[in-house]
Amino acid sequence: MTNDAQAVLPPVPGLEDDDPPQLTPAQKKRATSRHLAFQGGTAGKLLGYFGMLAAVLLFFVPLYFIVVTSLKTHGDIYSNPISWFPNPFAPENYSYVINEVRFDKYLRNSVIITGILTVVEVSLGVMTAYGLSFLRFPGRNLLFLLVIASLMVPNQITVISNYALVASWGWRNTFQGIIVPLAAVAFGTFLMRNHFLSLPKEIMEAAELDGTGFFRTLFRVVLPMSWPTLVAFTLITVVNEWNQYLWPFLMSDTDAVAPLPIGLTQLQDNEGLTNWGPVMAGTVLTTVPMLIVFLILQKQMIKGLTAGAVKG
Repeated sequence: MTNDAQAVLPPVPGLEDDDPPQLTPAQKKRATSRHLAFQGGTAGKLLGYFGMLAAVLLFFVPLYFIVVTSLKTHGDIYSNPISWFPNPFAPENYSYVINEVRFDKYLRNSVIITGILTVVEVSLGVMTAYGLSFLRFPGRNLLFLLVIASLMVPNQITVISNYALVASWGWRNTFQGIIVPLAAVAFGTFLMRNHFLSLPKEIMEAAELDGTGFFRTLFRVVLPMSWPTLVAFTLITVVNEWNQYLWPFLMSDTDAVAPLPIGLTQLQDNEGLTNWGPVMAGTVLTTVPMLIVFLILQKQMIKGLTAGAVKG
């Protein structure tokens, strides 16, 4: 079509450049709402990213300086201005901690104490919660209230009485003296009981109709459905017992049964308040096992935290 032909065509109504389409009041209101929602969503995202960045820096910067300080020499630690990277590199801090302070013995003791306490606490917590959830007996609710009440009592209040009792038994500087008073099951009972009560009643009734016994129901029906919560309970127990300090400190005078937190204290006493390189190296060695445990169990932890989000 030629330009002359195009020039004689009549304009299409509503499409002229100088006559844009007019919006109704309702359309204007919807457009304004979408614009404000977009601005609010963008501001919310930026605020969320800023908060996340601040949390990451608050968490990782101290950890970074712990690791970096463990690889610095004494002079580099106190350099001015502060150095963000070790110069010179000093990995001998780790060999010094392992060889001179014998952190291997403290590590062995921590593994023994934490392993036994985890098995005992998880087993007793699961069995107690299972009994309180599915057994009918007089005083069941009162017994559970007593368990909950024990959570309200700080451990420091019972230290003196427990120490006098354990010392009278001759259990000082022994593993049983450290393990037995720490084998509490109140938290695990509370956590697992609440989870057991949330399980579908239809499944429990079907297991009962099939003639499944008490323990078989626990191991074949209840625990397979409770695996994420059980893993979370186990991980919390492992971390809590690994970091126990006050009671092992009172019960151990030598490195025969003392765990890693006590070895870290001894290392700081030996090095004083100036030579932080070996102390930070000991801190890293104390933290690494728990990081490995978390990396192994993190998938189950995520399943436990998100289990209710997809229910329905």
